[in-house]
Amino acid sequence: MKAMTYRGPYKVRVEEKDRPRIEHPNDAIVRVQLAAICGSDLHLYHGLMPDTRVGHTFGHEFIGVVDEVGPSVQSIKVGDRVMVPFNIYCGSCYFCARGLYSNCHNVNPNATAVGGIYGYSHTCGGYDGGQAEFVRVPFADVGPSVIPEWMADEDALLCTDALSTGYFGAQLGDIVEGDTVVVFGAGPVGLFAAKSSWLMGAGRVIVIDHLDYRLAKARDFAHAETYNFGEYGDIVLEMKKTTDFLGADVAIDAVGAEADGNLFQHVTTAKFKLQGGSPVALNWAIDSVRKGGTISVVGAYGPMFSAVKFGDAMNKGLTIHTNQAPVKRQWPRLFSHIQNGYLKPSEIVTHRIPLEHIAEGYHTFSSKLDQIIKPIISVNAN
Repeated sequence: MKAMTYRGPYKVRVEEKDRPRIEHPNDAIVRVQLAAICGSDLHLYHGLMPDTRVGHTFGHEFIGVVDEVGPSVQSIKVGDRVMVPFNIYCGSCYFCARGLYSNCHNVNPNATAVGGIYGYSHTCGGYDGGQAEFVRVPFADVGPSVIPEWMADEDALLCTDALSTGYFGAQLGDIVEGDTVVVFGAGPVGLFAAKSSWLMGAGRVIVIDHLDYRLAKARDFAHAETYNFGEYGDIVLEMKKTTDFLGADVAIDAVGAEADGNLFQHVTTAKFKLQGGSPVALNWAIDSVRKGGTISVVGAYGPMFSAVKFGDAMNKGLTIHTNQAPVKRQWPRLFSHIQNGYLKPSEIVTHRIPLEHIAEGYHTFSSKLDQIIKPIISVNAN
């Protein structure tokens, strides 16, 4: 089969790889139709994620058609059109039993924190991802779901991570009616977090980024107020000014250790940009939220040696909620919102790229060229 493979930092290409096979009775093989490049894939692309091995296939957002199933699989069958959450999880361990699918204890030998993730290095289990013609799907009875007949392919694709993570970010904010919510980052997850904040009763939603075209999308898609932090000497001061010097009720960090920068860079001033790679956005969130407020962190962080203002968070009495999204737990409510017209996830898609041109897609996304927001990959479209 053809598959995207990692060859080193900033080097990916499409190569011939062995077609995956059934390795366990509960496996399925999915023939991929659509995949996506996620902002967190850029951490891998830039060589910033530990134990990303040459030959690894990325891609944790994908949908497709079931091509083969193991003898014990009962919930899906060959020919089913399925969407696959980015979490790989067993469904029966202590954590899965509590809905913490992203923290499954049985799918990753490195599972001191995160469970398994498709196409996200051996730190996350070493599973090949969906930027390929075929992908092995373990625990096929608990992960993939048949796509509802009424749901468009691109909408289903975005439910596998970006929409679910953004919605989860708003959930973690414990938003109550009338709250002011500030979202750091206007990438796909930030856009969905902003949009979802309205669904949870927010009275005001503010999005902060440094790219004007992404901020324009935040205004158009998420109906948010926007600030370009590059135009202000101190964005935290601006947030205080616009909230009667109290601060926002909720801050959502949809940036994480931004993939454009160096995860180990020590940032000592808020004048550094989000792409600095240290917890700049997280510290801005701590400073921007009011005393007694809530911070939600769904941006991806790797190893960091830069200081988080935890003392300030403690002294302000902040509540901090974090995690990788337990994707499938979000689907029933998201499906309802999509079917009722409150959400149209595919509105954020800007680029549609064939698998054979995926290297150009990564370059365009990494360099923020051509006003790119969300690129999707056509694999076996027929």
